[in-house]
Amino acid sequence: MERLHYPPIKQFRVQRGSCEVTDAWSVAKVGLSSPAIEVMTDLRRIPAATIGHDVSLAETNHSMILRSVRLLFVTDANKRVAGIVTASDLLGEKPTRVARERMMRHEELTVSDIMTATDEMDAVSLEDVLRSEVGHVVATLKACGRQHALVVEEGDGGVQAVRGIFSASQIARQMGIPLQTSEVARTFAEIEAAIAG
Repeated sequence: MERLHYPPIKQFRVQRGSCEVTDAWSVAKVGLSSPAIEVMTDLRRIPAATIGHDVSLAETNHSMILRSVRLLFVTDANKRVAGIVTASDLLGEKPTRVARERMMRHEELTVSDIMTATDEMDAVSLEDVLRSEVGHVVATLKACGRQHALVVEEGDGGVQAVRGIFSASQIARQMGIPLQTSEVARTFAEIEAAIAG
């Protein structure tokens, strides 16, 4: 086997006081005409935070806190994506309403009882995303009245895989729009007000 030769990367000295540390939580600023891919959470770059479908709500909330995330992908027994659950789902009125409807105690609910199932979510293809702009994503989320949309790509043998996710609150953050709430209508109203202003 032939041995490959790798030359070293060109090096240089950094002038004292001329460099800043990149903030891991900073996000690139975007506008409506920016490429849509810039506001997609790419699951090839950022590992998906997942939780099993049969986990209690308390454990799910604890998992979100430990991972510093506000959204988890819910997986079924075969480790396939069954849906998503957000901090708003956990901490809002949904658990109380579901427990009342099913005549269960709050503690008996699992994440599958309050998640948004994949077949209730809207998805877009990665192929279309690569040809779109941020404005298209905002219009898509607004049209479906949801905070999130899955980005799906087709793999070998036609198997679909979740490649990424769009979040209205993430887009607003990247556009520099401060958000006070996670309500869909308010999020879009704030985005539209910033665009018009």
